[in-house]
Amino acid sequence: MKISIIALFILSSLTGCAQDSEYNVSSYQTAGAKAPNTHYIGEAWLNAIIHDDTELGYNITKATFKANSTLDWHTHSTAQVLIIVDGEAYYQERGKEPVVLKEGDVIKCEKDTEHWHSSTKHSDVTYLALYGGGAPTSWTEVLTQEYYDSIAKTFQHD
Repeated sequence: MKISIIALFILSSLTGCAQDSEYNVSSYQTAGAKAPNTHYIGEAWLNAIIHDDTELGYNITKATFKANSTLDWHTHSTAQVLIIVDGEAYYQERGKEPVVLKEGDVIKCEKDTEHWHSSTKHSDVTYLALYGGGAPTSWTEVLTQEYYDSIAKTFQHD
């Protein structure tokens, strides 16, 4: 009986030290929702980690694209930073040559700069996109499968 009372006392004091359950905790590790196939080719999942937070003033979205998937050309009204957390991506700004981004790479796209990014032909990619809130993405031109395939061919020996 004495041991039961001591155990009960210890357990009740530990619950007072437990984390407060009133925090709003989310995870960037969840896959998110499958994106509607509107401005891209292939398969993509989006996890809006921080979205339309007026106090912070920016968004963080985790995006995962299956291999051979791509976004259309687009612009943002603020700068955008992409952090590649897994896999490989193609990235291109209008008027510049495309590049391959790999896990650990970080790239900044200036506001109102037309660009596209995607997984590579043979690798999925997961990245975090950091960008300002407010105006939505402006989709400017469809990126065709033929154009994507031509880019993939330039990197097939890398």
